[in-house]
Amino acid sequence: MTEHDSARDAGEAAPTGSEVRVRFCPSPTGTPHVGLMRTGLFNWAYARHTGGKLIFRIEDTDAARDSEDSYRMLLDAMSWLGMDYDEGPDVGGPYAPYRQSQRREIYADVAKRLLEAGFAYESFSTAEEVEARHRAAGRDPKLGYDNFDRDLTEEQKAAFRAEGRTPSLRLRMPDEDLTWDDVVRGEVTFKVGSVPDFVIVRGTGDPLYTLVNPVDDAMMRITHVLRGEDLLPSTPRQLALYRALIAIGVAERTPRFGHLPYVMGEGNKKLSKRDPSSDLFQYRREGYLPEGMVNYLALLGWSIAPDRDVFGPAELVEAFDVADVNVNPARFDGKKMAAINAAHVRLLTPDDFVDRIVPYLVEAGLVTPTDAERAVIAAAAPLIQERITTLGQAPDMLRFLFTPEESFAPEEASAAKALGADAAPILDASIAALDGLADWRAADLEEALKVALVDGLELKPRKAFAPVRVAVTGRTVSPPLYESMELLGRDRSLSRLRAARANLG
Repeated sequence: MTEHDSARDAGEAAPTGSEVRVRFCPSPTGTPHVGLMRTGLFNWAYARHTGGKLIFRIEDTDAARDSEDSYRMLLDAMSWLGMDYDEGPDVGGPYAPYRQSQRREIYADVAKRLLEAGFAYESFSTAEEVEARHRAAGRDPKLGYDNFDRDLTEEQKAAFRAEGRTPSLRLRMPDEDLTWDDVVRGEVTFKVGSVPDFVIVRGTGDPLYTLVNPVDDAMMRITHVLRGEDLLPSTPRQLALYRALIAIGVAERTPRFGHLPYVMGEGNKKLSKRDPSSDLFQYRREGYLPEGMVNYLALLGWSIAPDRDVFGPAELVEAFDVADVNVNPARFDGKKMAAINAAHVRLLTPDDFVDRIVPYLVEAGLVTPTDAERAVIAAAAPLIQERITTLGQAPDMLRFLFTPEESFAPEEASAAKALGADAAPILDASIAALDGLADWRAADLEEALKVALVDGLELKPRKAFAPVRVAVTGRTVSPPLYESMELLGRDRSLSRLRAARANLG
């Protein structure tokens, strides 16, 4: 067995089942976005499916960009989606600390050992010098580092130091192809020479991601590295570093790598974290359910069955295997996400649905809620549960029930559509038909209005009932008309019909 074979087999021999250890290690910058949380979700689902462990780690070595607020938002996002974890900054664990900013002494020690063992070396070349050497040799000046400093003598190093130069540390790449069996993509090979020796510690002494990420994975006994496709080009570097870490006793094995497909936005471009449609919390504000969001995020590169799109978190855990993740890019489709969420809204029990829409009604200033208001919400909830896509649509659908009569007015756009001059005879007939109605129940209201408007005025139902709907609920889109009027009551319904008629002159 060659050294090359050994490096590849180390990844293939990673454990399965209860020994699986995966990690979710975001940087605390900005607001959590859907692509990031999809990666976290796949790691969570694989850990829970296998009975393994999910390690939550914070990569916060970039002091200029990292923030505590972003860290708190990450915790909030994971909690909202139900992505619990077994080890992390706030829960501890056997390999603490779980924030890179608190592990600098560890990285310094590992870097020193790599240097002493000959896997890393001091590099003094500047970017300008590298480009000049490429030009002198007739090569593209933008080829990148040329491994020039690999074999500097002690005299040369001393001369550079005498000039005031401070070396960075580079890892020596092996002089052979690097191959791994990607859990998602199958066998991947990078040819020898395609990846130059790379910096692991800056001249300032600051360790780079290229060092700290694999060191943390090694020390935390990560068995599977499941990450975005954009990081695939860095995998040869990690394989080379793992070989060195195993040799110096820091790592036990090379983990298995699995590179998850891109999430694409509009125009066949990777969905950017700066794209407004990628903001996870915007969907929460709009009233997307966590179950709906988990369901849709899971569909970005995976499916539970060819003919089934709707499933819950428990079903995801039961079925998920990272080996089934699709290689092709996944397209973020807002319409499909809304449809998935609507399906989950329908699946809520009546009491759960009421509990979930109440905060949105409170935020809109419609209810406190009092016991009486909650009773109205419970009565109205079945009228809208089948009609809304997100919980955030509930206030507009139910606003007519909680708006005082003195401040009630139909929406301007709805009034323009349905309360023109031709609505006058419809409102007159409706008021006359309902004024003396003995029982104010949905069935009786429907019968009275149909007799008066469809039979009496010989109108099509759509034209007949639109003015009544807008006069009573204020909108062209509302809960079922007759049930809405029953809930609103005789006095308020007739008052609104008369007010709408008076406004027509």
